[in-house]
Amino acid sequence: MKILIRVVISAIALWVAAAVVDGIDVRGGSAGEKALTLLVVAVIFGIINAVLKPVIKVLGCVFYIVTLGLIALVVNAGLLMLTSWVAGELHLPFHVEWFWPAFWGAIIIGLVSWLLNLFVADDE
Repeated sequence: MKILIRVVISAIALWVAAAVVDGIDVRGGSAGEKALTLLVVAVIFGIINAVLKPVIKVLGCVFYIVTLGLIALVVNAGLLMLTSWVAGELHLPFHVEWFWPAFWGAIIIGLVSWLLNLFVADDE
């Protein structure tokens, strides 16, 4: 159940980013199709983050230290662009135009996810 809640939170964050940032597009017919697309893209984004982000942090730990963690913004933008590419390969109507929309979108996704996760109880 916890994973499903996290996927829904990510989908909402992706929706907010697509609504706010020009260059992040979710195309589709009905609202239901867009919601389904966002849920699938949220799963893809979660898998990419779970697999690649730890590897990138370990391999690039020097850059994280030198930039005081600001390189994480660039890494998150890259992961969002990779998610867009994977979604395109799966013929999903989700697209990120280039780096700057991905950069601002990653910031918005991070902020919205953080805010929504404040309302989710941690059962640890």
